[in-house]
Amino acid sequence: MGEARRKSKKGLLPRERKKPMNESPRIVSWFPVTQAQRDQFIRLSIRGGWTGIVLLVLLWVVVRFIGPAAGWWVPADMR
Repeated sequence: MGEARRKSKKGLLPRERKKPMNESPRIVSWFPVTQAQRDQFIRLSIRGGWTGIVLLVLLWVVVRFIGPAAGWWVPADMR
């Protein structure tokens, strides 16, 4: 006797089916990227952009102020 019949005879509920991992609809039916993946990519690219801006500002501070103050080099406009 199968599990379904045994459960139905005992009055138990049938086993719940597993839900698919990604229930988000696709952007376009023929393109395998979902709307959730699109949103995740947008968040990642925004975070990456801000990380790049912060790193660029830190590099500029080191080159313009910290390096000359430490005597590592002399900027061309201060000679």
